[in-house]
Amino acid sequence: MDANTVLLCVVVASALAFDFTNGFHDTANAMATSIATGALRPRIAVALSAVLNFLGAFLSLKVAATIATGIVDSGAITLTVVFAGLLGGLAWNLLTWYFGIPSSSSHALIGGVVGATLIAAGSSAVKGQAIVAKVLVPAVLAPVFAIVVATVGTYLVYRITANVPDRVRGRGFRLGQIGSASLVSLAHGTNDAQKTMGVITLALVANHTINKDAGTPLWVIVACALTIAAGTYIGGWRVIRTLGKGLTEIETPQGFAAEGSSAAVIFAASHFGLPLSTTHVCSGSIMGAGIGRRLAEVRWGLAGRMVLAWLFTLPAAALTGAVVWKGADAIGGAGGVAVVFALAAVLAGALFLAARREPVTHANVNAEWSGRLVPSVPVKEPVA
Repeated sequence: MDANTVLLCVVVASALAFDFTNGFHDTANAMATSIATGALRPRIAVALSAVLNFLGAFLSLKVAATIATGIVDSGAITLTVVFAGLLGGLAWNLLTWYFGIPSSSSHALIGGVVGATLIAAGSSAVKGQAIVAKVLVPAVLAPVFAIVVATVGTYLVYRITANVPDRVRGRGFRLGQIGSASLVSLAHGTNDAQKTMGVITLALVANHTINKDAGTPLWVIVACALTIAAGTYIGGWRVIRTLGKGLTEIETPQGFAAEGSSAAVIFAASHFGLPLSTTHVCSGSIMGAGIGRRLAEVRWGLAGRMVLAWLFTLPAAALTGAVVWKGADAIGGAGGVAVVFALAAVLAGALFLAARREPVTHANVNAEWSGRLVPSVPVKEPVA
């Protein structure tokens, strides 16, 4: 096995590692409100989301094509650049997961790739207009649009069902949430799973394994679908807690309205090939659901910290991607990539061990919000 083949294998492994973190980081987008309202038990929710993420990955390839050919010039890309971009996105995913911050895996990945490309090949290799039109503009408009749709939807839901007894309304909307949450998971698969497909395709083109017009190979589609589903099943409980309990106290009608709004916006973005942040959309929908119900409290301090993290996502991932490329390039070749990969694995392991000191699990994810990510009094495991 020659050095290029080893390098390609490391890049594919890094891409699937990112895909895995994308799964557990973004489980909250689909299932946080259903878990918070009790419409679905936590373990059942993440299992359902995993299956639908897998199926959604096969519905469209437009987003994969955007990532593979629409952000940077594939002719100027090397395997080391792709690797550095992936680690830039992966580092931001893990850091924000640790702190329970719902941030965009999509923007982290794009930022990492752009940062590595800039330092390796210069600004001419980055398609600036495409990034503005397909990444930055949707990043601003999507959460605003989701807030508006969810606010109106929540208001109408409460207005239409005003004369329905609370008990009957709650039961009906819990059933409705199962359907709406399933739609969000399916939509997430059509958008997020394909971003990793696009990066692996970019790596295959850079290695001259496939022609740049060949499209995404079937094995890449299957591998990415399986990996994001596995990550989803693990359950990113830290982020689920922030979205489900931190932003606002969610009732079942709000959860239904938020999930329905999110699914509609994400499906529309996937149809047009826009690598939308499902995190921005779902977070916006939950805020809108809080605004749409009278007397509901939206914790704007937490919302502000989330928005701040969103603003830093692209530049932070880009800087990390650039640093990783510089380090790997300084050592040189496949050896440089292997050294950086090993170092990244050690740091990721240390972060996971740190998270286990104050764990958030399916057992305490719904504990009352006290201003902290980790409940002050751990919840005991439920008796089977």
